[in-house]
Amino acid sequence: MAAPKKGRSASAQSKPWRSLALILIAIVGLTGGMFLSGHTTPRLGIDLAGGTSITLEAKADQGSAINKANMDTAVEIMNRRVNGLGVSEAEVQTQGDRNIIVNIPKGINSKEAREQVGTTAKLYFRPVLASEPSGPAASTSPSPSASGSPSASPSPSTSASAGEKASSSTSPSASATSQGRAVPDALKADTTPSPSASASASASPSAPAPPADEAALQAKYTSLDCSKREQRSTLGEGVKPGDTTVACGQIDGAWYKYLLGPAAVDGTEVDEAKAVYDTQTAAGWQVTMDFNSKGAKKFADITGQLAQNQQPQNQFGIVLDGEVVSSPYVSSSIAGGQAQISGSFTQDEAQGLANMLSYGALPLSFQESSVQTVTAALGGDQLRAGLLAGAIGLALVIIYLVAYYRGLSLIAIASLLVSAALTYVIMSLLGPTIHFALNLPAVCGAIVAIGITADSFIVYFERVRDEIREGRSLRPAVERAWPRARRTILVSDFVSFLAAAVLFLVTVGKVQGFAFTLGLTTVLDVVVVFFFTKPLMTLIARRKFFASGHKWSGLDPKSLGAKAPLRRTRRPSGPAAGPVETKEA
Repeated sequence: MAAPKKGRSASAQSKPWRSLALILIAIVGLTGGMFLSGHTTPRLGIDLAGGTSITLEAKADQGSAINKANMDTAVEIMNRRVNGLGVSEAEVQTQGDRNIIVNIPKGINSKEAREQVGTTAKLYFRPVLASEPSGPAASTSPSPSASGSPSASPSPSTSASAGEKASSSTSPSASATSQGRAVPDALKADTTPSPSASASASASPSAPAPPADEAALQAKYTSLDCSKREQRSTLGEGVKPGDTTVACGQIDGAWYKYLLGPAAVDGTEVDEAKAVYDTQTAAGWQVTMDFNSKGAKKFADITGQLAQNQQPQNQFGIVLDGEVVSSPYVSSSIAGGQAQISGSFTQDEAQGLANMLSYGALPLSFQESSVQTVTAALGGDQLRAGLLAGAIGLALVIIYLVAYYRGLSLIAIASLLVSAALTYVIMSLLGPTIHFALNLPAVCGAIVAIGITADSFIVYFERVRDEIREGRSLRPAVERAWPRARRTILVSDFVSFLAAAVLFLVTVGKVQGFAFTLGLTTVLDVVVVFFFTKPLMTLIARRKFFASGHKWSGLDPKSLGAKAPLRRTRRPSGPAAGPVETKEA
């Protein structure tokens, strides 16, 4: 047999140091990121640190009944709103027949969360009849068209075709300013609805309301100051889908007021909306929309009508709770039920608009009946009790390892410390990134993970000891035991991770915290065993204390009942050579 190459042996000897250096770099990098972010402790859930509790009361709406099905749908939509960015541990649940309770942990922007949850009005796509700046800076602010509104266009998989006129538009007497901004002169003209307005009203989700007092609507539009919160807060009250209405919207920090026609598309007809980054044309962040069959027909109609007008009458306002959240313009009819809204979006802006389009339409209207700050449900005593239970469990595991494995337990303890450090740092970083909150069930998941992690070390140690019992020395025993131990560890951790994943997907609220922590620690167990425990075991096998089988090393062949190694004498040369003689050492 040819002797192994020296280069291969040198390479094999350097691999343990590479793995240890890699995991050390990972720990240092994550720790540095934790201190740079300023979040040096995990964020606590509402049961440990308190938070904000919002009570929403359902209101009877036209065409919607307050029943269990609608309440459950509302809970699901609200839960997606507050937890849409990650594991924020917010709780959304019904209370009685008419109330929904939303508990938001401390550390989340409660004002932003209240706006997301409290935005309970219906979502509609309405044609823009007129728009202009509103507020103290109105004389100097550019119009929406001048400042560059986002545009709506067909998605790459659809084609644009002309559609019938299904939206309201201003009458021929409407004029446009030099900035391309229409003024509501049409309100002074004929009070009889135009044919196009009638078509739009018939396409709206409910029957059209009688024509409003257009003089009053004009006066309301003229006097509206969108910079004043008290005026904005009442705009959506009592407005029906078939009404012409006024609304406010914000563009680049400046307020604009809008005159909007009857609703052409209902927000419930949007199947899905996503924020995507256009890598093909480098157009930046966009929002893609998929409509159902009914919404696709209506959207093709309204975009076909608007495409024939000039700005701002080629725009449609996406209206939520009386506020225009976006007013993209169109240049052609968008058929096929797929469209995209592009503009100078940041990632957060695109994601926010996509969330509103996806989850904005609730089956019921809700009113905030109370908002209160709550103290920790369990308090500091319960948190300390949970941490004490974890410390006791860890101490018992360490005592067992020391008593049974002796010197070998140092590797297990070092591996547990590395796993604990990675878990702590990652949990601290997940707080500001995906809003992960550490609640009491999550603490229980971390305690359970101590046993799972220790079990992986025990599997490997026992495989090594089995090889020593077969009469092998430590260094070959370490390498021969690893493939079988690795297979067992991977199968065991895969089962644990699969259970955690299923639990996370089929549950909500606090139970998700337990599942998430269990899954995270299971993944970290694999990382630690592969990149720390195994390399460290390879290195200590070269130390005389362990390699010689010292009685305190935990690898003493005599105490393990090892078989005596077989040694072969050299085969005699020549034809008269007899059988090979064996001797026991």
